[in-house]
Amino acid sequence: MVAIGEKAPEFTLPTQDREPLSLADLAGRKTVLVFIPFPFTGVCEGELCTLRDHLADLGALDANVVAITCDTVPANKRWSDDNSFSFPVLSDYWPHGEVARAYEAFNEELGCANRRSFVLDEAGVIRAIIESPDLGTPREYDAYVEALRAI
Repeated sequence: MVAIGEKAPEFTLPTQDREPLSLADLAGRKTVLVFIPFPFTGVCEGELCTLRDHLADLGALDANVVAITCDTVPANKRWSDDNSFSFPVLSDYWPHGEVARAYEAFNEELGCANRRSFVLDEAGVIRAIIESPDLGTPREYDAYVEALRAI
């Protein structure tokens, strides 16, 4: 079970550039892990474009931003390039949704991640969980800022 105050589950997934990235690679800075249901969709794109547009502000709070989808690396690459995302977009495609399941963010009915984010401290401990009630409702950017400031 994932919960606030617990160590985040370890993972290693490929980025949109096919480079492996693990939770251990993110240690030493706060991290926002953003599970995204589907690339190329309005709400998902809007959320990540907001994070892209505020990346300097999040960096000033000493935070990494990492998105995770259950889609393929080539799809994530195209989506990332189309939107100029300068943060990693990881593929949890195979084994399908394994990391999303570890974070209790996998939607078994739809085969995608639910709209769930984890704010981690520098040691990888979960300090906040930010989620929306359904796939059509975006998470609020201000919730990330508030959670990061509280660490």
